[in-house]
Amino acid sequence: MGIWFEVIVSDEVEPEFDSSCGSPARFAERTARLKMDSVAARFEGRLILAADTLVVVDNVVLGKPGDAMEAEEMLFALAGRTHEVVTGVAVGCGGNEGSLSVVNHASTRVTFAPLDAATVRAYIATGEPMDKAGAYGIQGKGACLVSHIEGCHFNVVGLPIRLVTDMLEHFRITPARIWANKRLT
Repeated sequence: MGIWFEVIVSDEVEPEFDSSCGSPARFAERTARLKMDSVAARFEGRLILAADTLVVVDNVVLGKPGDAMEAEEMLFALAGRTHEVVTGVAVGCGGNEGSLSVVNHASTRVTFAPLDAATVRAYIATGEPMDKAGAYGIQGKGACLVSHIEGCHFNVVGLPIRLVTDMLEHFRITPARIWANKRLT
């Protein structure tokens, strides 16, 4: 988009998903909101954007694998099937009680090609799956595992750019204003 930004890690402990949390979409929205509020409390007057991405198959949320065996189980669970990637996004101003904030989510359906054991093990050996929800990164070698997607590719990477663009308009931040204002880039 061309916006200058700074990455600030939230000190909020991310909750674990369970069925009592509601839908994965609502859970992702709430988690993004928690992250945003955590950072916003420390940065008065700054616009904060936070996101949380989930991979969901058979109504089960797949987090980041703890080890190679768990990565293998996740990849075989996704092989030859369609799953959903849900990203909750929260945008708001820091330090201003009652100030405007918006929360929403994007959902993308991802279908994996059938996978054989050799492919799964070779992919795990690259190390790429170990820090990714669902044990794959579509922006890297994991793209070879994907047959097709329905929805926003950027959502699967972790930040649905079109949704973010729409949300920023609530703060009068539009692509035209960004690109014309050299101070934002």
